[in-house]
Amino acid sequence: MGTKDLLIIIPAYNEEKNIPKVLSQLGQPEIKEIADILVIDDASTDSTGLIVKSKNHEVVTQIFNMGYGSALQVGYKYAARKNYQYVIQMDADGQHDSCNISAIYQKLKEPMDNGKSPDIVLASRFMESGGSFSVSALKKAAYAFFRFIIYMITGEKIFDPTTGLQGLSRRAFLYYSKYNYFDDQYPDANMLLQMLLLGFHVVQIPAVMHARTVGKSMHSGLKPIWYMFRMFFSMMAVLFRIKILRFDTVSRENHVG
Repeated sequence: MGTKDLLIIIPAYNEEKNIPKVLSQLGQPEIKEIADILVIDDASTDSTGLIVKSKNHEVVTQIFNMGYGSALQVGYKYAARKNYQYVIQMDADGQHDSCNISAIYQKLKEPMDNGKSPDIVLASRFMESGGSFSVSALKKAAYAFFRFIIYMITGEKIFDPTTGLQGLSRRAFLYYSKYNYFDDQYPDANMLLQMLLLGFHVVQIPAVMHARTVGKSMHSGLKPIWYMFRMFFSMMAVLFRIKILRFDTVSRENHVG
């Protein structure tokens, strides 16, 4: 690592039509000054990896398609080994506007009321003062369901429990980088619930996001129905592991202060 303490992690799978615009936006001087960029090419069959390399950004190429969560965890391990202090993860499909980067970065470094800095900053599509973002009725139902579960278990009101645009402190991404501490397929509301139960500090800010214009979302069509059931059982497993089995509660003491 040079003088920058922030790494932007972008998992990408067959995003050759979207990622040039994403990388172009991240090339703005105000972002280049504060952050390095790492793209995890999850065994794309198109030109995603070649495009990233042509822009002179770091890219890790997965030999096999391992899934979104696995790609993120590769990024966390990279950030840990390169001694970055903060990570911002964003998608390669153009939905996450680059204007959010500086706001997330500043929030990560800003002390909370207790004098400590946040461990996780969630960029929410559904907070006031954020940009308008329309979703299907199925997705709205899924978001409301996850929001309700998190509130009933933790008492925390999370506006956007499935946002993929997040900032992480070193304490948080070091925890995620460890074996079996992170969902390597669909890290979402289940991981947020885990971190809240373990005492990590989570804050939220409004975000500007856009609808995907090219390609297909991994949650398109009727997939949100299956996803809602899968995520529900995953969240229940997290609750059981932490509250009943007390798994992770010892090791977290080395990360949460």
